[in-house]
Amino acid sequence: MAEFILEIGTEEMPARFVPKLAVELKGIFAKQLDEAMVENGGVETYATPRRIIAYVSSLADVQRQEEETVTGPPTRIAYDGDGKLTKAGQGFAKTQGVSEDALFRMETDKGEYLAAKKSVGGGRTVDILPGICLTSIESLSFPKKMSWGGYDYAFGRPIRWLLALLDNTVVEFSIENMTADRKTRGHRVMGFGPFAIDNASEYFVRARNDCKIVIDPEERKKTIVNEGNRLASELGGEIVWSDALLEEVANLVEFPKPIIGDIDRLYLELPREVLLTSMQSHQKSFGVQGPDGKLLPHFLTTLNIEPLDVALVKKGWERVLKARLEDARFFWEADCRIDFNVWLDKLENVVFLGPLGSVGDKSRRIETLCGKLAEALGQSMGILPGEFEKYAMAGRLAKADLVSDMVTEFDSLQGKMGGIYAERAGKGDIIAKGVYEQYLPAGPDSPVPSSLAGALVSISDKIDTLTGCFGLGKVPTGANDPYALRRCSLGVSRIIMEHGLDIDLDGLLSWSREAYKDVKWKIDQDEAHAKLVDFFGQRLRALFIGQGFETRVVDAALGAGFNDIRTLKARLDALGEFSRESDFEQAMLTFKRAANIIRKQGDEAGQMLTGNYDSELFEGEHEEAFGAKLEEMVPRFDSLWENDDFAGLLGLLRELRPSVDEFFDNVMVMCDDKDIRLNRLNLLKALVERLGRLADFNALQV
Repeated sequence: MAEFILEIGTEEMPARFVPKLAVELKGIFAKQLDEAMVENGGVETYATPRRIIAYVSSLADVQRQEEETVTGPPTRIAYDGDGKLTKAGQGFAKTQGVSEDALFRMETDKGEYLAAKKSVGGGRTVDILPGICLTSIESLSFPKKMSWGGYDYAFGRPIRWLLALLDNTVVEFSIENMTADRKTRGHRVMGFGPFAIDNASEYFVRARNDCKIVIDPEERKKTIVNEGNRLASELGGEIVWSDALLEEVANLVEFPKPIIGDIDRLYLELPREVLLTSMQSHQKSFGVQGPDGKLLPHFLTTLNIEPLDVALVKKGWERVLKARLEDARFFWEADCRIDFNVWLDKLENVVFLGPLGSVGDKSRRIETLCGKLAEALGQSMGILPGEFEKYAMAGRLAKADLVSDMVTEFDSLQGKMGGIYAERAGKGDIIAKGVYEQYLPAGPDSPVPSSLAGALVSISDKIDTLTGCFGLGKVPTGANDPYALRRCSLGVSRIIMEHGLDIDLDGLLSWSREAYKDVKWKIDQDEAHAKLVDFFGQRLRALFIGQGFETRVVDAALGAGFNDIRTLKARLDALGEFSRESDFEQAMLTFKRAANIIRKQGDEAGQMLTGNYDSELFEGEHEEAFGAKLEEMVPRFDSLWENDDFAGLLGLLRELRPSVDEFFDNVMVMCDDKDIRLNRLNLLKALVERLGRLADFNALQV
């Protein structure tokens, strides 16, 4: 077994490209080796801003040999009337590289064919690797590619060198004017090179010692975190880490060197969000906070070099960051002098989405929805009558900061700055928190708003966008979702469930549609409403299946309705538990039978089934026992339903099932007597109506 190393040296790649390239190269290279029948101990890949590496610690020297049977033309074509090979048969033998004597007849589903056995594989790995390397490099994908030097070849960034070694042997292949060899380049300043690598086994040692490169991105992250924590602890603080920024910084450098810089204390007067955003977005630096959670006058940045004069480099970073913070301070002071009404007036000139009016129009619609939601939820969520207007005002002010100087400069602070400005203006917690948290959740794994006000503003904003876009026919298709409507619907659902909000989805969508004025819709509003409800169902289905729920259980829960999203998860949990019980399948058969009879025979009953039956028409002990059990169950069912006790409700089904089974085994539902037949159908209708609130039992049946 041999060691193999492939290194693709480039100009600096954007940080967002780097981790994806390593993952992609691993999959492509491993697949190529498998298809080439080259046994190996697994492919490891790494990436830095200037190089992409594939490493195989153990690679077979030759391909695996296999014997395969190859079919050729039908024997009626391969042989003539005298039993001799025709030109077609002779050509097949020649093409496969076997003697004519080695050919044989083979029966297949399509008839008798000429066939041959031949050995494949056995080639030298060193001869196969050039094609694998070239294919792997050419298969790498980029959001954008560039060409250079007048060549037709395109890559994420210009390729500057290629290294490919199988033990001590160079694996030769070429891309334009570059041919792979044994030379690598190192850090631009501390170890530029080139350095000749004698054997693949010494690559990583030479990369660290001579090239001054940290190949492994996880090691680069660990270095930044450990050294950053050490430096911060010396100051009595801790780093305000951001996973996304840490990932980016680790892929901006090849030799991470964290250092602490200082800022003037006067900038600590700025909101924490402003300071951190300014540090992170412009300077790729982390804040430092004390034990009390307040920011300290320091920041952590990561160099890509071991500087000769640390103090000089530190001073340069401080000077650049100071300019950024001075800008932020100017925006802060300018915004603090502005009244919210000035911003609201400016929103009238900011377009929301074509026919849907301005952002000012949108803010009024959000105001309306927030007010209605607050009134509807009322005391159930601890909202006092005098607070309804505050929730509505939170909706009205939600988009005001979009035209502020600070958000114009730092768009990632939208909503947050509005909340900060509202608090500073004395608007109160309801309004300030509602505005601050309006964009949560930002994704499937991010938190929902912590405050009720934030929850209502977020729901109103997202529902308004969904209603408008669906009314204009802008429905997501495939991967195309330019208005993030999937995220909107998922966010609304998560907020309702996690806050336990008793919201009627149909009613909410109707309120949202009514809030729009003088809009020329492209789709009939009833049709748009139905599509939007179905869209919510699809997103909920994807959410729960993604959480590990069995597909049929999810479909059963959704099939019973999801207008009350609040209780959907609890109902789904109970169904999931019930589906794992030993008597589950038989119970499903029983209740599905009842549902099927109602569905198939209901239209032929002669009149609409109401679920109202007359016990005086019962005949025989089994029908009477079923009716009595159902009568006894109804108040218990309603009580458990009122208290959202879905596990208890499914427990009732277990109690009820024996009497239902006895009824089906001993009673003819579709009897000749019209009145008795109708009464029995209504008896089953009363059962199915309640069961249908729990689950669609047809979906649960295997």
